[in-house]
Amino acid sequence: MTTSGTSTTASPPAEEGGLHRAIGPKLLILFVIGDILGTGIYATTGKVAGKVGGALWVPFAIGFVVAILTAASYVELVGKYPKAAGAALYTQKAFKTPFLTFIIAFMVMCSGLSSASAAARAFSGDYLAELTDDALPPTLIAITFIVLLAALNMRGVSESVKTNVVLTLVELTGLAIILAIGAYAVLTGDGEPSRLTQFESDGTGYALLTGVLGATALGFFAFVGFEDSVNMAEETKDPVRTFPRAIFIGVAVTGTIYVLVALVSSLLVDHKTLEGSSGPLLEVVKAGGVDFPHELFALIALFAVTNSALINIMMASRLCYGMANERILPRAMGRVLAGRRTPVVGIVFVSLLAIGLVSTGEIEGLGDTTAFLLLCVFAVVNVAVLVLRRDPVEHRHFRAPTVLPVLGAITALILASPLADRPAEVYIRAGVLIAIGIALWGVNKVVLGARDED
Repeated sequence: MTTSGTSTTASPPAEEGGLHRAIGPKLLILFVIGDILGTGIYATTGKVAGKVGGALWVPFAIGFVVAILTAASYVELVGKYPKAAGAALYTQKAFKTPFLTFIIAFMVMCSGLSSASAAARAFSGDYLAELTDDALPPTLIAITFIVLLAALNMRGVSESVKTNVVLTLVELTGLAIILAIGAYAVLTGDGEPSRLTQFESDGTGYALLTGVLGATALGFFAFVGFEDSVNMAEETKDPVRTFPRAIFIGVAVTGTIYVLVALVSSLLVDHKTLEGSSGPLLEVVKAGGVDFPHELFALIALFAVTNSALINIMMASRLCYGMANERILPRAMGRVLAGRRTPVVGIVFVSLLAIGLVSTGEIEGLGDTTAFLLLCVFAVVNVAVLVLRRDPVEHRHFRAPTVLPVLGAITALILASPLADRPAEVYIRAGVLIAIGIALWGVNKVVLGARDED
């Protein structure tokens, strides 16, 4: 990899009244890992298995490659423009089309909220059922869950990120348990290795291709999150130097873990059993032949799901803050809480939207919607990084080889296309969300126009 520019100017300090730079290099690495880990691997592994069959590791391996390609583009752009707003900022600088910028920003926000909604739904699924016999209303659980996370976000970024670190270590422990169970199974001769090369599709060619692409598209939900971390640029110490290492290490660690967990899951549990559970990794623990408390693993999984929702609510609120500063949303969205310096209006806004989304679908549908929206965004970001090569900056920053964003754009478009064989409800839900975004764009334009006239 190379760098561009000649100056080694460090990131500027936070502006008066801006966000507090509280995140160091180690904390950011754990943050990125925690952002990626969570609901995807703990809750949707079974649904991916239902699409692809016993060769469960294949979609995760492909997803890992696609994630690395796009991560390289994000690393270059966040080093070049260390500001909150992420994809929206890059789109505006590259294409200078406010309407496109707003739609991209809105899609990113909706992807975070649909991901948080999937996490909230997963929280009330089979993992919680392992701990309680009470038939509590899932929607009530999900709403309470989101409100509590909003309150934590309101308290401060330091508290939220430190909580993320604790939860990240817990969810890593859960995945380490799965890998240890897998190692024990291999050593004792348990499991069914032949499943690892079995595909659900009985045909070949097109049917097999669409099946694998569909599974990869859904499995890609497990990799989303690294793009959220760029919205913490204004709260990170020296983001130009810190982000490349943090994002690449985060994606590499999680990608390796995902492939290994997928291998263990398919080795020990039939893909039909995995498909039928909203707590597929709990099925792996039960089938592993190891006397590990099922209730304890269920509790670990709930912590992992909580971490996903916490970060998505946090990132969506920071996105609101960044868009408000760019005048893509009304300036009031950038208001921060006195003393705490947290984006209070953004937190309230995204939390209300998340509460509304928890009743719009099941885990699989919400996860697939998240992945679809972000794949569309990733295609635009990969093109934007090439366009912005014409906009040099004074400080040195990471520069990705040109082939990476080119391949990143192509692979993102393929996984977002109908070739991925996703349910129609995903396109419908995404279409409705985009239509809402277009309506909001019209309202916002009128409001901003009236302010400019005043």
